[in-house]
Amino acid sequence: MHNRRNFIKQTALASGALFTSNAFAQSSIFSTDTLRVATIGVNGMGWSNTMAALTVKNLEVVALCDIDNSVLQKRKAELLMKQPNVTQVDTFSDYRKILDRKDIDIVIVGTPDHWHALQMINACSAGKHVYVEKPAGNSIGECNAMIAAKNKYNRIVQVGQWQRSQKHFSDALDVVHSGQLGNIRTTKVWCYQGWMRPQPVVANSEVPAGIDYKTWLGPAPLRPFNSSRFHFHFRWFWDYAGGLMTDWGVHLLDYAIQGMKAGNPKSVSALGGKFAYPELAEETPDTLTSLYEFDNFNLVWDSAMGIDNGSYGRDHGIAFIGNNGTLVLDRSGWEVIEERQAKNKVAIPLQKSVDNGVALHWKNFTDAIRNNTPDSLHCSIEEGAHIATIAQMGNIAYRSGQKVNWDDNKKIFTNDAINKEYFMKAYNNGYSLPKI
Repeated sequence: MHNRRNFIKQTALASGALFTSNAFAQSSIFSTDTLRVATIGVNGMGWSNTMAALTVKNLEVVALCDIDNSVLQKRKAELLMKQPNVTQVDTFSDYRKILDRKDIDIVIVGTPDHWHALQMINACSAGKHVYVEKPAGNSIGECNAMIAAKNKYNRIVQVGQWQRSQKHFSDALDVVHSGQLGNIRTTKVWCYQGWMRPQPVVANSEVPAGIDYKTWLGPAPLRPFNSSRFHFHFRWFWDYAGGLMTDWGVHLLDYAIQGMKAGNPKSVSALGGKFAYPELAEETPDTLTSLYEFDNFNLVWDSAMGIDNGSYGRDHGIAFIGNNGTLVLDRSGWEVIEERQAKNKVAIPLQKSVDNGVALHWKNFTDAIRNNTPDSLHCSIEEGAHIATIAQMGNIAYRSGQKVNWDDNKKIFTNDAINKEYFMKAYNNGYSLPKI
């Protein structure tokens, strides 16, 4: 499970979501020792999270929700086989029915990015604890609203940045924080994904049978159905997501920021475009370079779709470039490459990954619920929202074509026009983000 390429290929399509509601009664909490879970969006990471949840003791997944009925029925059959002691798994196309059930303690939000905020907020207001897929929100404004909802309803919310639960990632940061690398001048983050390519441009078509497409769109602009924008490939369109920057960037930028103990950047610049596959169906860039300015170091983001030859011979990673050596970290492990010119050289051979991050992330989440210790979460909504905001800054710099400057006191951009256009996603089709 550490290798997301294989991890997601096995569940290659993204998931659906359903109607929203503005008010729910608070549910009772834990009538038994068994945690009862429901998943909204059961294709792709929503299903992977469901399988990881089953590794936790005294936990049952009792309900599934999706807008694609064929996927829903397939997952129900698979789930019953995985839980021989559970004889009934309810299925829904309307996620409000899950939130109305007082016997459900935890909701997994595994839907496309444009649904994360609404469904997390609705679940919290219904008294549920939430495991929400990354990125936390699809805009900076949504991220802020998600934090406010967690605080208002006093829920425990874990964001699916599961690398935070892996030992080799924390071990690598211990070395970064030890000072052995010397002054770190640059942090490089790269994501080269050869298996991720946009789809061909195809004509709009009728909605396939068994799919509630209008509900899948939800608050996104109303558009005709197009197979190249749907399921897994929603990632490459601004209506629903933010390309590799928000898909992988929240994982990788997260460790760069943690390693440097950094807050928000002062400014962000970005250059990129559809350079490799201009003929394919996508809006987000297939090639992007972003430069984040911090007080004492620079952070460089470099992403490319359709090729694997990234820095240091790895298709993804984080490099902390210090005076004494460079620590290179990815999902397979970490190492320190010595700086030959340094007086205090440091070199550490490859330390390989040894554990299952998703399963450990779920144990951390459920332990926090059972013990009522929200501060023990490995990726709280505050932390997930922080890194989602930084990823959004990179996309906003690219989309606006401007160097964007951040006012960290006001938590907005210094340019009012940038704030007006990009800070919050517009909601459509009668949907609105609840005011917390």
